[in-house]
Amino acid sequence: MRLIVLATRSSGRPRTTSLAFMDDFSLPTRTLGPDGPPIGAIGLGCMGMSWAYNPEDRDDERSISVIRHALDIGVTLIDTADAYGPYTNEQLVGRALEGRRADMVLATKCGLEVRSVEPMEISRNGRPEHVRAAIDASLERLGTDHVDLYQLHRTDPEVPVAETWGAMAEVVAAGKARAIGMSEANVEELEAAQAVHPVASLQSEFSLWERGPVDNGMLAWCRDHGAAFIPFAPLGRGFLTGQVTRETITDGDMRGSNPRFTEEAMEQNLAILDRVRAVAERYDAMPGQVALAWLLAQYDRVVPIPGTRRVERLTENAGAARLELSAEDLAELDALPAPAGERYSV
Repeated sequence: MRLIVLATRSSGRPRTTSLAFMDDFSLPTRTLGPDGPPIGAIGLGCMGMSWAYNPEDRDDERSISVIRHALDIGVTLIDTADAYGPYTNEQLVGRALEGRRADMVLATKCGLEVRSVEPMEISRNGRPEHVRAAIDASLERLGTDHVDLYQLHRTDPEVPVAETWGAMAEVVAAGKARAIGMSEANVEELEAAQAVHPVASLQSEFSLWERGPVDNGMLAWCRDHGAAFIPFAPLGRGFLTGQVTRETITDGDMRGSNPRFTEEAMEQNLAILDRVRAVAERYDAMPGQVALAWLLAQYDRVVPIPGTRRVERLTENAGAARLELSAEDLAELDALPAPAGERYSV
């Protein structure tokens, strides 16, 4: 039996309850783009299984079991990228999809090249020849003949968007991808790509402490064009779960140098977390579930991709799809202050 936390509603404010669903629990679905397949309302970001977060806690076999368990409970959008590792995360996902490819909506990315891990050096590459070579390399690592969503990780300021996107469209025409999406693109870039080939999705950081997609019009663009919006870091890189402290951030964890995770910033940001916790208590839910439910309420094609290395956290995240926040609680969360600290180090 899997425990999925759910909220029910009576008159006035919601009452709290916890419901246990049997193994046939089915995650609600959403649509990947205007004409895309149905996908679980919560996806799984796999980057942290191989890269960026707490290297001491990495365990490939455990991560593979998490991916397969995700498919069992309807978390079908599995997101990776060639840059993660680099390359090792695609290899891990490839192992996990053996015998389960038909159950998975598989997404990967191109357009970033990791030139050095220590120190970290990453460059953008939007040249068409890079796109063509990158998809073939990704398919080999993933052990499949196509991906369901191929995403441009970042636009390259040295290459016109239309030129890069034309090569992405060739990947679709060749049957190597079912649809193509962008990541961290602005509205002007989305429009330039849309003029060449439909943009099925936009992936960008979006959470209760990162509202850029609303402020910059990216979420509105997706609504207007029926594109899916895929928030990465939907739990504030773990902060909104209430489980991350300075002590849990180990050497090699990218959060160690992130401005929002300095001791001073985290102390200030506790005010945000405390208010999320207060809402969660009304529903007998976890704060991370409230953070995800808020995202799901923003647009019916928002599909967050929280990352995790543990089945219990995966199940907890999936429960957010059954948590319907009241208009009053959504308004309270909308009014949360901006976090202390910049999004990234300069």
